[in-house]
Amino acid sequence: MARRKPPTTHTGLFAEPEGLKPLAERMRPRSLDEVVGQTRLLGKQSPMRRAIEGGHVHSMVLWGPPGCGKTTLALLLAKYADAEFRAISAVLSGLPEVRAALAEAESRYVQGVRTLLFVDEVHRFNKVQQDAFLPHIERGVIVFVGATTENPSFELNSALLSRCRVHVLEAVPAEAIEAALRRALHDDERGLGKLGLRVDDATLATLAQAADGDVRRALTFLEIAAELSDGGTIDEATLAQVLADRTQRFDKRGEQFYDQISALHKSVRSSDPDAAIYWLARMLEGGCDPVYLARRMTIMAVEDVGLADPRAWRMALDAWDTFERVGAPEGHLALANLAVYLAVAPKSNSAYKALAEAKAAVARTGTLDVPMHLRNAPTKLMKGLGYGKGYQYDHDVDGGVALDQQCLPDALDGTAFYTPTDRGLESRFREKLEALRDMRREARATRTSR
Repeated sequence: MARRKPPTTHTGLFAEPEGLKPLAERMRPRSLDEVVGQTRLLGKQSPMRRAIEGGHVHSMVLWGPPGCGKTTLALLLAKYADAEFRAISAVLSGLPEVRAALAEAESRYVQGVRTLLFVDEVHRFNKVQQDAFLPHIERGVIVFVGATTENPSFELNSALLSRCRVHVLEAVPAEAIEAALRRALHDDERGLGKLGLRVDDATLATLAQAADGDVRRALTFLEIAAELSDGGTIDEATLAQVLADRTQRFDKRGEQFYDQISALHKSVRSSDPDAAIYWLARMLEGGCDPVYLARRMTIMAVEDVGLADPRAWRMALDAWDTFERVGAPEGHLALANLAVYLAVAPKSNSAYKALAEAKAAVARTGTLDVPMHLRNAPTKLMKGLGYGKGYQYDHDVDGGVALDQQCLPDALDGTAFYTPTDRGLESRFREKLEALRDMRREARATRTSR
């Protein structure tokens, strides 16, 4: 496939003053060769790269974290496809703006000009607004490119997804961000090359790492550092000022949030205290409500540690209570102790599985009668009907267990829902229960043979 040269950018009557644009905007890639990161999607021999360079562009949804290049890629798609670029934001636009943009695209379409309509934060549009694009995508009036930081499976209509291909963009690696920073430092036309800034490799690497996968953020850090630099040198002192108030990528209601709480839960389940304390720290530093974390770790204590170490349940409630009494930051230590304890504790989900199997039996067998000898008999009439007749009070029986007493309904007699593990305290339960079940089977067999 022949490689197409990206067409030049045409400006309107009033050209935007380059000097007033932020560094991140000035350094926005003008070709695929300038894009950093995204090698899986845009590598030299990737199908996507070959299609773009050939001018073959399809409607798509770009899903990825902030600063990974979604807007840049949309602009390049329009350039390589010789299409008119039109952008709207779902944060600032409503249905009237959508209809206006589509009407403009329609008028260009009849003149033989394609329109690439870029919709930023597309997940913020409701169903009616998303549906407005469908007929125009189908007819080819627009090449639709939506950008979202949220999982399209949950946030976008299935009708829109069926007409678009979802491309996943990843957070840009620190090494790739470092390359973008070096380019900005040496670019005399768009970057900071004329300033002659001095930055050593370690400082540049720290800036790249601090950007947390966001190229735009990294370039903003660099621009601020350039303004604060003393005599043209960006040193550790300058860096400390620039990075003092940086925050992590963390959305309290989005994909990042649920991915991280999932990682915490699964690290505890996998008995990895190092990973558990890391994910706990990530969520606390990201602004997650510590009470939410206490609640989730209480669930872990019940669901995953269970009867292998019942103390974990009590410890979870105590850690929760401790945080609510002392608050942050000291209360975070209670949660840290809990996370480590849960991770190293023996694990059992036997009660979880037993409940699930018992519920399945209830659904399968319906409303089975309680055996007569187990029924309560508070009145003379009920006693006369046989309620409670033959019941054995276990404390009065040798060994404290009435081995031949049936407690399940007749249809489920002999069913075992609970299977203890051989881990932690539950291993002792297992020994005792296996012995009891053997004795019950013998007692049941004796009772049947009479």
